[in-house]
Amino acid sequence: MNKLLFFLFMLFFSCSKKNISNQCSFLADIDVFYKINLNLPQYNQLNFISNSIIIPNIGNGGIIVTNSGTGFLAWDASDPNHISNPSCSSMSIIGGIESLCNCADENSYSLITGQSLNIALECGLKPYRVELNGNNLLISSF
Repeated sequence: MNKLLFFLFMLFFSCSKKNISNQCSFLADIDVFYKINLNLPQYNQLNFISNSIIIPNIGNGGIIVTNSGTGFLAWDASDPNHISNPSCSSMSIIGGIESLCNCADENSYSLITGQSLNIALECGLKPYRVELNGNNLLISSF
């Protein structure tokens, strides 16, 4: 009987709630809906594999759109591991498939997976949904 009580005691009290980190709460959940016509010259780079563009003034810090070769991907252009700061947490594109944070720590991310590249960071890039409809890309947060 003592063994049963000990087992039940351990079962109920050794299991604790998982600590949920608030680290990934730097970016706001902003509704995004944007249409890109791939025939327009400002979006011409997206017609070629491994090219990316930044569209400013959408989402938290703009949107990065990438042609992965198998489809299109869209990410928020603000570093998810920093408090939103226009002079620092905005991202720039490097080599078409990488993004780099403009802060002193220079966090870098893959524009294919959204994960950090140089060091393991708690948060990856915030993804947006992308649908290809003819020559138009529909980017949305829902």
